[in-house]
Amino acid sequence: MVNLDGAGGYTADLGPVDPKSILIRHVLPLSELTEAQATLTRLFRPVVGVSGSPKLRGNNNLLPTLAKADFKPYGSNFNGGRATGRFTNGKTVADFIAEFLGLPFSPPYVRLRRGSIKLTGLNYASGSCGILPYTGNFLGKCLHFSEQVDLFQRTVKRELPRQFDDPEELSSYLSRSIFLISTGSNDYVNNYLQPNLYGTSKDYTPESFAKLLINVLSQQFQANHLKSNCNYYSSMFGQRLYELGARKVIVFEIGPIGCIPSFTKKLSHNERCAEKYNDLAVMFNNQLSDMLKNFTSTLPDSAFILGNAHWLGYDAIINPFTYGLMDPSSPCCVTWGNGTSACIPELVPCRDADKHYFWDGYHLTETMYRVIATKCFNDTSVCIPNNIKELVEG
Repeated sequence: MVNLDGAGGYTADLGPVDPKSILIRHVLPLSELTEAQATLTRLFRPVVGVSGSPKLRGNNNLLPTLAKADFKPYGSNFNGGRATGRFTNGKTVADFIAEFLGLPFSPPYVRLRRGSIKLTGLNYASGSCGILPYTGNFLGKCLHFSEQVDLFQRTVKRELPRQFDDPEELSSYLSRSIFLISTGSNDYVNNYLQPNLYGTSKDYTPESFAKLLINVLSQQFQANHLKSNCNYYSSMFGQRLYELGARKVIVFEIGPIGCIPSFTKKLSHNERCAEKYNDLAVMFNNQLSDMLKNFTSTLPDSAFILGNAHWLGYDAIINPFTYGLMDPSSPCCVTWGNGTSACIPELVPCRDADKHYFWDGYHLTETMYRVIATKCFNDTSVCIPNNIKELVEG
């Protein structure tokens, strides 16, 4: 499985019913559901059986950044309580989908030695990053979406060919893979909504900023010959996901970012969430939906699926009991900033993480990631118009 992500969001690290494979981008915080990051994970056809390891770590663990989750209490409920770099207490959306498909968890790409690429998947995710190259850079180095796709391109062009007899076999393999992508929330949480650090909220209206994100994101999907015929999208990038072989792609919406503790505990608001921030996500999501429909209709033999993360995440906050939750607003771990930021190292978290929506000031608990993964795998009201099971079997 391959995962391109920002930190630990929805697909934060996803996978198979032979002979299918999956590629995912972003583990999500609420904004991805809500997460403050971006992900591209790819689950490959399980050619070699490799068991999941509690030692799996995120790509950010090896980068000079403050955006890390390689310390307790992160990972409190993951394979013996080991902190691996996942920004949650346990498994991510990608982890659950990998389990559903019979795949091992995908290893972080930057930790692999040359020649050791796993055909069962890879994780390119990088916490705090987003669609724009400068999003989240105040926290240190991270891999923005274009850089994650660059790494996937290197995988396809240099590393995967060694494991296939000919280009046709590799092309067939990639076309059967499922790409799971979650990104965009960090461009708001770690950029547009940080006016003291970035000028984007002054330079762009909410509508024009959403359009900017969609324009940049679209560049990573289209083949060169199609981009040259489309004025709406730029053609500055070379071979991207479609040209690299991606045909079955699931892209998650930005979740209800106006509901994350980092905002709700700082801002004055009348409702349970800061709805003006949720409105920003909706503007992006509407354009994302149109983009995916356009891709499916214009890119031959492709299926671009919308992951309806915003509605699902918001419904769980407004109707928590329906999802078995007791606390839809407060973090489970003790965080910096009185519940608005990351977990404080080594402090004991709440005992009922399975009843909480949020793990820290930004990210969700394993319980919510399980809900998202299960719904997207089986339910066509969340992943539209096809769920993951249908893509794998189709």
